[in-house]
Amino acid sequence: MGKINYSIVDVFSQGKYTGNQLAVFKNAGNIPDDEMQQIAKEINFSETTFILSDKEKAGGYDVRIFTPNEEVPFAGHPTLGTAYIIQSEVLTAPSVKLILNFKGGQIPVSFDNQEEILWMKQNKPTFGQILDANKVSDVLSIDKEYIDNRFPIQEVSTGLPVIVVPLTSLEGVKKVSVNKEKYFELIEDTDAKAIMVFSPEAYNSENDLNVRDFADYYGVPEDAATGSSNGCLASYLVKYRYFEKSEINIRVEQGYEIKRPSLLFLKASEDNGEIIIYVCGKVEKIAQGEWFL
Repeated sequence: MGKINYSIVDVFSQGKYTGNQLAVFKNAGNIPDDEMQQIAKEINFSETTFILSDKEKAGGYDVRIFTPNEEVPFAGHPTLGTAYIIQSEVLTAPSVKLILNFKGGQIPVSFDNQEEILWMKQNKPTFGQILDANKVSDVLSIDKEYIDNRFPIQEVSTGLPVIVVPLTSLEGVKKVSVNKEKYFELIEDTDAKAIMVFSPEAYNSENDLNVRDFADYYGVPEDAATGSSNGCLASYLVKYRYFEKSEINIRVEQGYEIKRPSLLFLKASEDNGEIIIYVCGKVEKIAQGEWFL
């Protein structure tokens, strides 16, 4: 029986047992695809990552990401959590920057060791179809009045698409309860399989937005902290001048409804029609061990 080393970290954390959980496996290149999927299902976190080798390839480290249901080309909290493990357990000397090679492309991660936070630069955003507010409010089981009609409900992607839904209040966010039947009907006609709602009101007055992210398609009814969706949100906020300016530097809270409070920092700006996006947060190591194959 073979075995492989793995670690568990909390990403976008505010201390132990907050943020989004991630399991990271090292030197996993020999694990078959179907067994990677089985391991991710067994762990049942929103994502599990597999570092294929401790050797760089094309300037970065090859990494694969699995949800409990399927492999995805990119995800945010797995990027930061995996980079943290590479920095602390793979590299022989600390680095201020490294690159992760995903199926969705290369993602650079920078380390601010003084603040103990990690930054990732996300891919250029693409903006897809605009969805009907009546249909989306039915999916979310809320009154249409909770949707902020000043801004569109739209598919956005920086590597993993999400449907961004602007709400008017924290009350609206709290009332959201996804109707699974209508949700699966909706995503039959969308590239995005996840839905993110956001509000300008937050539980913590220091934070600028509260968000919730729902992704039953991937086996994640609600996510505690979603770096990819927040990157999409950052580009959306800039594109539509949500804060009435072409750049943002904000604090976003997530996970409060599922008792996993998380904190993400978003920076984005638009220059000559190009939106540059950074998502940042803290990572806390929780455990490490051996997995029997």
